[in-house]
Amino acid sequence: MTEHLDRLTPRQIVFELDQYIIGQNDAKRNVAIALRNRWRRMNSPADIQKEIIPNNILMIGATGVGKTEIARRLAKIADAPFVKVEASKFTEVGYVGRDVESMVRDLVEQAVGMVRTQKKEEVKIKAEQAVEDIILDALIPPVHGAGVAKVKNDNGSDEMPEDDAELNQRTRERFREKIRNGELDNRKIEIEIQQNQAPSVGMIGGSVDDVSMMNIQEMIGNMMPRRGKKRKVTVEEARKILLDEEALKLIDMDEVKMEAIRKAENLGIIFIDEIDKVASSRSGGGGGPDVSREGVQRDLLPIVEGSAVNTKHGVINTDHILFVAAGAFHVSKPSDLIPELQGRFPIRVELSSLTESDFYQILKTPKNALTKQYVAMMEAEGVKLEFEDGAIKEIAKIAFEVNGEVENIGARRLQTVMSLLLNDFMFDIPDVIGPDSNLKVTADMVHEKLSHLVKNRDLSQYIL
Repeated sequence: MTEHLDRLTPRQIVFELDQYIIGQNDAKRNVAIALRNRWRRMNSPADIQKEIIPNNILMIGATGVGKTEIARRLAKIADAPFVKVEASKFTEVGYVGRDVESMVRDLVEQAVGMVRTQKKEEVKIKAEQAVEDIILDALIPPVHGAGVAKVKNDNGSDEMPEDDAELNQRTRERFREKIRNGELDNRKIEIEIQQNQAPSVGMIGGSVDDVSMMNIQEMIGNMMPRRGKKRKVTVEEARKILLDEEALKLIDMDEVKMEAIRKAENLGIIFIDEIDKVASSRSGGGGGPDVSREGVQRDLLPIVEGSAVNTKHGVINTDHILFVAAGAFHVSKPSDLIPELQGRFPIRVELSSLTESDFYQILKTPKNALTKQYVAMMEAEGVKLEFEDGAIKEIAKIAFEVNGEVENIGARRLQTVMSLLLNDFMFDIPDVIGPDSNLKVTADMVHEKLSHLVKNRDLSQYIL
């Protein structure tokens, strides 16, 4: 499980994050150390491993500065299951709403999906062979038993007679080659697809928790017979439909679940956004909504501290899951969180607001930069799009000014500005602007199309 983390030194992790996220070096360094610490723990002596707890991180910064993106990219780098939740969506136990344990169950589901995909890839060749056999059986049913068949030579004379089964086998091999070459992709065949006839289950009377309901539905589903449904599809469609089904037959799902729980326990990352929304100011006194907010914090506490959570795949311990909490903390302060929860997020990182220079770099440098996305989309239409450096600077300047005039939503403002700038082109392609066209975005064009956003504040207030 740690092989993937071996090469990920803190410097290498920061380098990987730099490919997608501009600035915020302090946050990157801290998450890089937290990730490397997981490898260090799993390679420590067995008697101390359980004692090493993760340094959970609290990110403080306005919207759109990169909090979520840092956590999401970190999970991708580590090939770790990742779940993002909003703390404001939870309610205290006893109120109607999601309970905090659901985020751990979501993490396990994510891990099961990742391990299942990995296992499917491992058995892909065997599954493809099984699918070929099913398609061949639909095209040319196998012949069983002995018989004699005469096969004509090119000159019309008879060859040595051969067994029907042998002739059938040779024909099947020729067709197997045609299937592999895609020559029969459009041929229609009839296949049988397995369907689970599990009904939807509802409970009348007393309340049933999520895990019990999932277990009841799974138990009833296993008791119901699996029935096949015949469908007429092309060979190409049949290959896609059957591949997943045959791969699952070759996978041991009990092993998948066990491995997924280990992966979630040791590598899982849960990102709790809007943590500031459940922090209540102590100066305002008790009562009202603050009671429920504090209740949510107290419900979160045992999960973050480390507890056993029941899921439909088994029990998972949350002791070594990495929790990253984030919030803008415009109204409340981190100290408004209950002391016990504060203590469970010992690493605090303040993310800085983005500058005009940051916007310029965000538009130009990352692998997934907006300018590169638009170039790729237009390239799909056969249109070549080019941004002058001055144009990128002008876009960054306007986005920064609009953020200052209206509401600061960070880098998300760039999407709005880019959309307004290029929407006319996107609409005219390919009807008015045909393939093989060249478009160049200049600083003058940007100024002409977007300068009114800053000048007209009445218009600006409607722009997200």
